[in-house]
Amino acid sequence: MTAAHYRRCFIGILKREALRFVQQRERFVAALVRPLVWLLIFAAGFRQVLGVSIVPPYETYILYEVYIAPGLIGMVQLFNGMQSSLSMVYDREMGSMKTLLVSPLPRWFLLVSKLLAGTAVSILQVYTFLFVAWFFDIDAAWTGYLLLLPVLVLTGMMMGALGLLLSSAIRQLENFAGVMNFVIFPMFFLSTALYPLWRLQETSPFLARLADWNPFTHAVESIRFAMAGKINPESLGITLSALLVFGALAIVGYNPARGTMARKG
Repeated sequence: MTAAHYRRCFIGILKREALRFVQQRERFVAALVRPLVWLLIFAAGFRQVLGVSIVPPYETYILYEVYIAPGLIGMVQLFNGMQSSLSMVYDREMGSMKTLLVSPLPRWFLLVSKLLAGTAVSILQVYTFLFVAWFFDIDAAWTGYLLLLPVLVLTGMMMGALGLLLSSAIRQLENFAGVMNFVIFPMFFLSTALYPLWRLQETSPFLARLADWNPFTHAVESIRFAMAGKINPESLGITLSALLVFGALAIVGYNPARGTMARKG
């Protein structure tokens, strides 16, 4: 295998994901409308000013709508990662995934290419959401938008790897839809997407501890700091660690000799 074969394979997977996304316009509309509904209705109902310490000991006061915008960006990527993996379950039922996985290229490269293609689609959705949110005074400095791009690559791949891991363990399409809700909503609500960790600590220290262990929390914090033009090394490190763990388990899961697919026959 030469570099040209790897490049051709990656471009093919990327084009296939892009064509699927273009043909499924409802997927794009749903990914855009869902966070906008939360932004315009939920945030408006709880409109307030929060004191959020971004870089201690400095304290900044921001509107609630601005605070939850990174959490809604995380929501876009989380749903996209799950939907991208849902297509893997569909392809497995239809038999087209066998054609991909039996190619002479390494299995890990095929799965990573699938992750990168899904992440590219999620980034397009995120910046579309930010463009619409700009009309509602939800904006950031241009340095924040630039710094946000590599962070979105990392967070998108982490959430996509989680979905890929789930798809390796679930065989039937209808079962995956139920597991999606079981994973998405606890991850989203048990995080700092809607409220700061210190506020959750005041309400329930136990839930605050669970939220601190939630990798989605650190993905959201990485996005939040990036939009402010800053870097959160701790959250980035935890997000990267979660990506490596989820990705490694997904690669093993799709291994027909050792993974969950082998146990299913």
